[in-house]
Amino acid sequence: MKFLSTVFLLAIALPLFAQTGDTAKNKTYTLIKPKITVSIPKPKMDNSGVDLAKQFPGAKALPANLYDPREKHLKNIKQLTFEGENAEAYFSFDEKHLSFQARGNKPTSCDQIYMMTLDGKNVKLISTGYGRTTCAYFYPDGEHILYASTHEHYGGACPPEADRSKGYAWSLYKGFDIHIADTTGTIVGRLTLDSTFYDAEATISPKGDHIVFTSTMDGDVDLYSLSIDGKNEFTRLTNEPGYDGGAFYSLDGKKIVYRASRPKGKDLEEYKKLLKEGIVHPTSLEIYVMDADGKNKIQVTSNGKANFAPFFHPDGKRIIFSSNMDDPKGREFDLYMIGTDSKNLERITYTGGFDGFPMFTRDGKKLVFCSNRNPSHPGNTNIFVAEWAE
Repeated sequence: MKFLSTVFLLAIALPLFAQTGDTAKNKTYTLIKPKITVSIPKPKMDNSGVDLAKQFPGAKALPANLYDPREKHLKNIKQLTFEGENAEAYFSFDEKHLSFQARGNKPTSCDQIYMMTLDGKNVKLISTGYGRTTCAYFYPDGEHILYASTHEHYGGACPPEADRSKGYAWSLYKGFDIHIADTTGTIVGRLTLDSTFYDAEATISPKGDHIVFTSTMDGDVDLYSLSIDGKNEFTRLTNEPGYDGGAFYSLDGKKIVYRASRPKGKDLEEYKKLLKEGIVHPTSLEIYVMDADGKNKIQVTSNGKANFAPFFHPDGKRIIFSSNMDDPKGREFDLYMIGTDSKNLERITYTGGFDGFPMFTRDGKKLVFCSNRNPSHPGNTNIFVAEWAE
């Protein structure tokens, strides 16, 4: 596997770094010629199926009759997207833009990466239009975005969905690599280069010094970090059997919050079997916190449900996350807040369906999240921004 690091100065250099030997065994980077090595199929295609005019008409206030008085922390809610499926919206470092993934209503479409301003306007396609994409995140300079994509594989088409005949499942596509694009959509670099592992779910520390991402390079689904400036830092952060992913740094960059499964016995054997098929059943995930170097891991939730999409409140003492803990059928996901000490659990949202992917602004005054509220069709997921009230 090859890694590329980005230096953020007035002039941006994007040297390609590669590890000498097997990534999982050798942690020494070697600078090689600055070649991006990206292969994009032809002819041009757009797998998103997005109707820009209908899906992104600009932000609108959530109708007053759709407010739930129990959602006391959310004020002045604005809906930024309409139609299709829109998710994983994350603020740029200056908090003037959002990166997100979206697709249209056609069953043959699959997610592509976009960016927009906080008023739901100035929407631009960032990814290539090929393959399936996920997990976009702005670099500190605001001019580059990293995201995972399969555009070099499957002939550029959407890879097949996971078989859900035996329950809800996530696909760990081996074709996923992490790429870097500028805000015109031009690919300028990459973090990973292989067709063997699942590499995705990358985010960047608010301090602008490290990247954390999920990979199967060691045979399990684990978290890894690397230095954003290419100074030979590469660290495997988790090594316990089970899925580890969806990681975000705390505002001070000292902690990481993430979701994890810890199957045992027959459940572990089933997990390993599905992993060989490139599938994870995320029915039991708990929230964990660890130091940025992987030390001092602490389990925060212990409800046996599907808890995911955690994000630190700027005070570093609380975590907001999505969970189905209050639905016996496990279908409704709402936002919750909990202390890093596992105390003071509070339910934040009550809207039926799905609420997830929360992210605070650095001052804690705004929250972006995704929700099924005010849908254009059943199951429609959209992006919302709300003022946060303590």
